[in-house]
Amino acid sequence: MSDDIRRLSDELARDPSSMVFLQLGEALRRSAQLDLALRVASRGVERHSANPDAHDLLARVRVDRGELADATLEWEAVLQLAPEHVGARKGLGYVLYKQHRLDEAEHHLGLAAAQGDPAVDTALRMVRRMVKYTNGSAHGASPNGEKMAAAERRMEDEARCLFAEILGEGQQTALLLDGDGLVTAGAYVTADGEDVAQDVGAALTGVRDEADRTVKYLQLGTWRAVVYETDVATIALGPVLEDSLALVAAARSLPLGLVRRVLDRCIHRAESWLAEVA
Repeated sequence: MSDDIRRLSDELARDPSSMVFLQLGEALRRSAQLDLALRVASRGVERHSANPDAHDLLARVRVDRGELADATLEWEAVLQLAPEHVGARKGLGYVLYKQHRLDEAEHHLGLAAAQGDPAVDTALRMVRRMVKYTNGSAHGASPNGEKMAAAERRMEDEARCLFAEILGEGQQTALLLDGDGLVTAGAYVTADGEDVAQDVGAALTGVRDEADRTVKYLQLGTWRAVVYETDVATIALGPVLEDSLALVAAARSLPLGLVRRVLDRCIHRAESWLAEVA
């Protein structure tokens, strides 16, 4: 158990009515302790049923557990309490997308984006891309299973190979991550052939926000790249549009200048790809 989770657990034990359950539940969710997260979030909702953030937390835990119907009910409860809640709009957009209800997903994500949350921009673009690939059949009717499956395969292939031409056969890989750390495009394949892209994305959740806050606090202007040199690899990160993040991982032997050029090209390619359906 991490120090933060232990500290938050102790605080909640001392005062079961404390709102600290929101932080604790989120910390448990991010650390994949979903059974404990569900218990904390459920008890929080019982004690604070009129708090929209309590229902939002429970919904996010439900999604991580694959319980989309229960998550939908919680987010609907959030909107009853707070109709402009961005998290609920974004969450419903995700669930409806998974259910192939693209017109409804686009509606909720559009409302969230209209409230100035850049973290939903990439999700909205991806839904609109799917609408495009199903020939607009999402408007007025859900696309049939065959058409949806074909569109999903096209999107997956296109996204996975987005940076292939830039990377070539070199000892490097690239990812595009959204504001929640979800992999939007690219791949991260280890030496033994395992794709760990989703694990890398999860580990980098919030990195874009931290970088934005740091340069703002230090009054350094807009950041363009962060480069890490480790014993085995060079990792370069750069912002994409308002909410996303590009990552390039390269062999330690490659010159830093080359890694930066690859990162710049990946950022440009990602921005062009995302803007196609903006």
